[in-house]
Amino acid sequence: MTGDKDPGFRIGGRPLAERLTEVLPSLTKTVLSEIVSRIPEYGLLPAEELSGDITHVIEQNLRSFIDTLRTGDTPTREELDFLRESAARRAEEGIPIDIVLTAYHIGIQVVWASVTPDARPDEVADVLAVNALTLRYLEVVTPAVGAGYLDERQTMFDDERSARHTVLSALLDGDPADVAAGQAGLRLPPCYIVLAASVGAHPDEEANGVDPLIAGRRKLRRLRVELERQIRGTVLTSLTPEGGIALLPYETAADELSTRDWTRLERVLADVARTAGAEVIAGTAAAEPSGVPAAAKLAQDVLAVATGSGRPPGLYRLDDVLLEYQLSRPGPALDRLATRLAPLEGNEELLQTLETFLRRGGRRQTAADLHVHPNTVDYRLRRIADLTGLDPTRLEHIALLNAALSARRRL
Repeated sequence: MTGDKDPGFRIGGRPLAERLTEVLPSLTKTVLSEIVSRIPEYGLLPAEELSGDITHVIEQNLRSFIDTLRTGDTPTREELDFLRESAARRAEEGIPIDIVLTAYHIGIQVVWASVTPDARPDEVADVLAVNALTLRYLEVVTPAVGAGYLDERQTMFDDERSARHTVLSALLDGDPADVAAGQAGLRLPPCYIVLAASVGAHPDEEANGVDPLIAGRRKLRRLRVELERQIRGTVLTSLTPEGGIALLPYETAADELSTRDWTRLERVLADVARTAGAEVIAGTAAAEPSGVPAAAKLAQDVLAVATGSGRPPGLYRLDDVLLEYQLSRPGPALDRLATRLAPLEGNEELLQTLETFLRRGGRRQTAADLHVHPNTVDYRLRRIADLTGLDPTRLEHIALLNAALSARRRL
C-alpha cells in the first residue's frame, strides 16, 4: 500500500515518527536487550554478532517501521529484501523460525510500550490508527522473513540430502566413503546396521477419495522421522513408500553385537511400523563401513526369503531364516527339490492346503484357516501324498516338503 500523504500521527503531543527517530539508538539497545532476555537462543550468540549484525538488523527494522508511520507506506522491496537476507543468516545459524519471528514481534512490542503511556485523550484516534498500521506492517514483514528463512533452509536441506546421498552411494558401492562423509560433516561409525525393508500400505493409501500418493508420502515421512528419532547418529536412507535400504549407525563393532542389541532393534522396527501405520518386514545384517555392500546384499536376500516363506512382519537376520536361505541358493538340488511338487502345479487348492498344513501343524487348524471341513483337509492331504509320493502327515517327509515349497517359491 502507498500513502497519499504524511498521516501525521501524534502521541504525547509530538509527531510519532520524529519522536522515534530521535530515540532510535537507545530504542535499538532496548530491543536487543529485550530479545536476549526473552529468547535464550539469541543470548547464546557471540557478543560480536549481537553488537554487529543483530543490532544492525534491529536498527534497520525500526527504521522501516518508522518510515511506515511517517508515510503510511508498507516497507519497500529493498527493505524487505534486507529482512529476507537477515532471516537467511539466522537459518544458517540454526535458529528456529518461530524464534526469529518472535524477535520481530518483540521489537514492535518495545516500540509500542515506549510510546503508548504518553498518549493523551485527544490522541486515541491516532493510537488506534497506529495500531492498525502496525498490524499491516507485520502482515507484510512476517511473510518476507519467513520466506527468506525457509528458502535458505530448503537450500541447506537439499545440500545436506545430496551430501548424505553421496555418502550412502559410496558405502553401497564399496567406494571409499571417508572423503564424502567429511564433506557432509559426518563421522563414519564402527558399524552400520543395514536394513532392507518392505513397507505395507497404510489404510489411507487404499481409502476411497484419498490421494494414495499423498498418503504414501505421509507414511514415509513418519517412518523416517521415527527411525531418526530412535537411532543416534545420522541415518542414511534410500526409501520409497514401498520400502528400500536404510543404514543405521552403531557404535558397537559388528562382531560384538549382542542379543540385547538385536532385541532393541526389533523394538525400534516395531515402533517405526506403528508410527508409520503400516506393516514393515525387514532383512538385516551388520558390517563395518567397508563391508556395507555385502551386508546390503545379505539383508536383501534375507528379506526375500522372509517374505517368500510367509514370515510375519518384523526384523529378520540370517540366523532366523537359515534353512530357507540355504534352500533358496541356486543349484541342481534346488531344481530337483522344486520338481517334487510338479504334480501339484495348477491345483491351487492342494498347494494352499499343503502350505497351510505345514505352517499350522494340524488338520483342524488348517480346516479353520481354509474354512473347510477337517475331512476335506484329510482328503486333500491323501491326494498330495498320492501325487508326489510325500505324505505331509509323516514326520520324515515334512522337512522335504518344506524344502520343496521353498525351492518352488525361489524358482
